[in-house]
Amino acid sequence: MIDDDVLGPLTDDALTRDFRVYQRAKGHRFSSDDLATAFVAWHARPSAKRVLDLGCGLGSVLLHLAWKMPDATFVGIEAQAMSFELLRRNVARAGIAHRVAIHHGDLRDDDAIEKLGRDFDLVTGTPPYFPPGAASDAMDEQRAYARIEYRGGVEAYVATASRVLARDGTVVLCGAALANARVQDAAASAGLALHARCDVIPREREPPLFSVWTLARDRVASEARTSSMTLRDAAGERTADARALRAFSGLE
Repeated sequence: MIDDDVLGPLTDDALTRDFRVYQRAKGHRFSSDDLATAFVAWHARPSAKRVLDLGCGLGSVLLHLAWKMPDATFVGIEAQAMSFELLRRNVARAGIAHRVAIHHGDLRDDDAIEKLGRDFDLVTGTPPYFPPGAASDAMDEQRAYARIEYRGGVEAYVATASRVLARDGTVVLCGAALANARVQDAAASAGLALHARCDVIPREREPPLFSVWTLARDRVASEARTSSMTLRDAAGERTADARALRAFSGLE
């Protein structure tokens, strides 16, 4: 445990085989949704050269992909001051600042969007899951802003992604499994189409906890591919899917 004067107690955790990250001990922490997002994004566009991560928090998705894509350049934007400070430290620590540009700003703001650039091959994001009012007053501020749609939900992420995406680019977003209709509506409004959905099930025989959607700019009216991954079996043991995610990070 690290006692930081600015951010409070921090933990030092393995993200991939070669990258470690600082996280607030009692704040927002990376989880299986970040790993699944990076996993799906890499499989969707493994040869991407320009990648943007929206609302990148402490950098877990961005850093996963930077580790898997050593020839790509990255841009990230994060609004929360505490998360941005962790992002800054984690990017510097990984030794990849020369190919990563990070911005402290709101992904909905026109001026902030202009600074990001255009023509990204791949855009990723893990929007908050819950509407305002779903957090208790006692919740840590960093955790609350990562979970609650105070600065917009999946619609805001899709709208911004569509503005900066290359013509043949791909968008990969993660959110609550119940948000599928919202994602489809947002994609249609932004001139994107839903190509695939992967439902992530925390434990065998339980309903999906979250989904990862793959969007692209074409409007071909075809049914989206659907798949799923289950992280624990009925006995609570790691599944082959969970081991594949760890292998993706070089930890298995």
